[in-house]
Amino acid sequence: MSNADRHGLIAKVVRDSGGATVQELAELTGASEMTIRRDLDTLAAQGVLVRVRGGARTLLLRGEEPPFALRAHEAVETKRRIAAAVCALIADGESVLLDSGTTCLEVARLLRERPVTVMPLSLQAIRLFAETPGPATLVVPGGQPRAGEGALTGPLTLASLAALRFDTAVIGCCGLTAADGLTAYDLDDAAVKKAGMASARRVVAAADGSKLGHTAYAVVGPADLLHTLVTDTTAAAEEVTALEGGGTVVQTV
Repeated sequence: MSNADRHGLIAKVVRDSGGATVQELAELTGASEMTIRRDLDTLAAQGVLVRVRGGARTLLLRGEEPPFALRAHEAVETKRRIAAAVCALIADGESVLLDSGTTCLEVARLLRERPVTVMPLSLQAIRLFAETPGPATLVVPGGQPRAGEGALTGPLTLASLAALRFDTAVIGCCGLTAADGLTAYDLDDAAVKKAGMASARRVVAAADGSKLGHTAYAVVGPADLLHTLVTDTTAAAEEVTALEGGGTVVQTV
């Protein structure tokens, strides 16, 4: 098991169970207890979990949004497949609004190699485009980054979105159902997503199957605002059917 795979598994176990001991994690992963202790120290430094005597515990309260550092370790290969499918929908020369979040960051890794104009809404994606110059044209919005997330929010971000029109908005979400639409955990983030969708000719949602059937705190908009949803095969079949019935094209990878 690679370091990344092991870190992802440890993060998931601690998150799902609330905590775990070094011995439990060593038995689960097949790694030595010394390796697990180093893993836990690394994940604690990233804000994924809290080290306690003999193991680790989760940082999350029930219903909280998992931190970016934790989500970055989850379903990585799935997010990369979703990102590849999203990028296949985007033509060279398009102007693209790219939402914040871990799945959209994977989209950024691919779009930086394409002749497109991109305005990312996260510091992580902006840094990615800036550090690796390529054929993509980077447009940087204003705004204030959310602590720990890097997502840009606030009046300057909303003003940047209002001043531009995009061919495609690639939007992430915390929850998506046919009944409740797109939802987010943070009100400011929801406002940015809503403004971004309004500024684009076409809206493509990028969300792994765990987001479907889930409703978060803040409403972004109804599901029929989505032209296309790219998800994976773990998405609940009844939710996919309901979204398609509402006019959204659903592509699974």
